[in-house]
Amino acid sequence: MKKLFISQPMRDLTDEEILKAREEIRVKTENTIGESVELIDSFIKEYPGEINKSVPVWYLGKSIQFLSQADVVYFGGDWRNARGCKIEHEVAKEYGIDRIEE
Repeated sequence: MKKLFISQPMRDLTDEEILKAREEIRVKTENTIGESVELIDSFIKEYPGEINKSVPVWYLGKSIQFLSQADVVYFGGDWRNARGCKIEHEVAKEYGIDRIEE
């Protein structure tokens, strides 16, 4: 079973919208690759530190840690216009992690 990392824009979405999209992406990925996947739980609900301008960098760092466990990455939604998703894409590309791009 392959491990799936999902890269998706999250700005201005509720937790429910994000989680719903993640489940839809999981199903799409299974249909695309023809096998079940194990979803890497990379959805972080709470930031453990002080809220400041470096919060997005902290989340990106955690995402890259999760990405390191992936066999395949699905880039969903308007990922091409989300800076974190673009960075995750570059990391996946440079490190040879299989990618599915919406």
